[in-house]
Parts: sequence; structure tokens; C-alpha cells
Amino acid sequence: MSPRPQSGSEFVLTLSCPDRAGLVHAVTTFLVGHSGNILESQQFDDRLQNRFFMRVHFDVSDPDISLSELRTGFGPVAEAYRIAWQLHHAATPTRTLIMVSKFGHCLNDLLFRRSTGTLNIEVPAIVSNHRDFEPLAQNYGIPFHHIPVTPQTKGEAEARLLQLVSELDIDLVVLARYMQILSDDLCKQLDGRAINIHHSFLPSFKGARPYVQAHERGVKLVGATAHYVTSDLDEGPIIEQDVVRVDHSRAPHELVTMGRDVEAQVLARAVEWHSESRVLVNGNRTVVFR
Repeated sequence: MSPRPQSGSEFVLTLSCPDRAGLVHAVTTFLVGHSGNILESQQFDDRLQNRFFMRVHFDVSDPDISLSELRTGFGPVAEAYRIAWQLHHAATPTRTLIMVSKFGHCLNDLLFRRSTGTLNIEVPAIVSNHRDFEPLAQNYGIPFHHIPVTPQTKGEAEARLLQLVSELDIDLVVLARYMQILSDDLCKQLDGRAINIHHSFLPSFKGARPYVQAHERGVKLVGATAHYVTSDLDEGPIIEQDVVRVDHSRAPHELVTMGRDVEAQVLARAVEWHSESRVLVNGNRTVVFR
């Protein structure tokens, strides 16, 4: 596999740890000591959980300082303050595997945004339990993997998916309206690196034809939720949500159209923020540095 493109001298550091005095000073002292210059810095102190979160985008003036050296240098700081952290090149694209079933609006939106440079992701593969969007994948020059799923083959299908994740060095799995429930084991193996999108009617309107159910109940808001995948179905830490207002004049098919637009936008923002290391998990919640 060819080496990933790198950003040169720009890096992103994200961290979370128990809150205590001196954290910001320790981080900035580390950066100064490694020729770092802060381009953007955001932080959040969760006083209810006594936990501190920070994202720093910085560049390094010394061309001889490598990512490996920065990671080695930050190790003692992290150990002293019990910091969970990640440090990487800012412009390295997130290797993203996209999963889809028979609704392609989110898939198409993500691929278009990637092709125009809006999303800093690389898509080595598209996986589907149907062949409907194989031509779309071919149009973008992306390998398409048809992995059918039945009750009898579910374990085999998930094993094949994990094989692709490993072989392709995948950073993020996006369920772009992939209509299969992942097993608890698969959710655990993809913890923190799988994003799902669903309409905002859950848990009220489950199952088939949720927009018809919503129309019959006279809903006034149509929206979508993007969240990390967990074994608790559709209840993982929420990354982004949005809604549009509707009224009695809207027919069910119009709600569907509006809902798909919102789903695509919400999922794109979630993938963008994750790929830029702007999302940090905080228990059942997320901290999003926009």
C-alpha cells in the first residue's frame, strides 16, 4: 500500500483527561519546546464529570521534527496528566469505508463532496448488501464489494467486512443508510470509528414507512441524527442533528424528500468533523469543536 499523503509541518493534537491545574500550560510548553506555533486551539471543561477536552491545530517551524518525534515528546506529558490523546498530520485524509443498502442519497452526497475536496476523506471501498449502487461506485472509480446478508450468513458477512477494514487500513466506517443491524461484537470492534445516520422519528416511528407514520400523526419537524455506532441500537453518542419545519400541506413523499436532504447534510457534517478530529467522545455524549 502506498504511503498516505501528509501535511508537512501541520499537526492536530486532541486530548481528554481528568481536569487539573496546569494542563494548558503543559501542552503549550510542549509545543514551544518542539518549535510549535498554535494555529487554532479549543478546549472544554466538563465540570459535571471533572474532565478536560482540548483540540490544538499547530505547525512546526523546524523541518527536522517528525510526527514520531512529536509523539515521543508528548508521551511524558500524557503520562503525568493521565491524558488520552491522538496526534497526527492535519491534512492526512481519513480512510473511509462507506456502507449502503438501497437508499443512495447519503452515499452520493459523500462521494460528491469528496470529489470536490469538501471532505478530506479517502474512500478505498464501498460495501453493500445489494448491487443497486455498484454503477455509482464505478463512476467514481471506487471498488464495490457486494456482501449479501441473511440470518444464516450474517457472521460470515461481518467477518468479511472486518477483513476489508483491516486490509484497507480503514480509519472510519460510515453507515450511509445501511439497513442491517450490526452485531454487538462488530460494534465493539468498530467502537469510536463507525458513524450511522437515521431519521429523527425514532423511537416513535419504527419499522417500515416511518414518514407515512409521521404524516399520519401530523408531525411538524423532520430531521436526522448522526451518531457513533454502539451495541445500543441507534443510541450511540450523538455527533450532529438537524431539523426542518413542515406543516399540514406536505404530502408523505415530500416529507421523504426533505428528510433525505437533512440526512445527507447531517451525515456529511458528522463525517467532516470526525475526519478533522473535532469530535471527542465524552461517555454517552460528544464534545464537538466546530
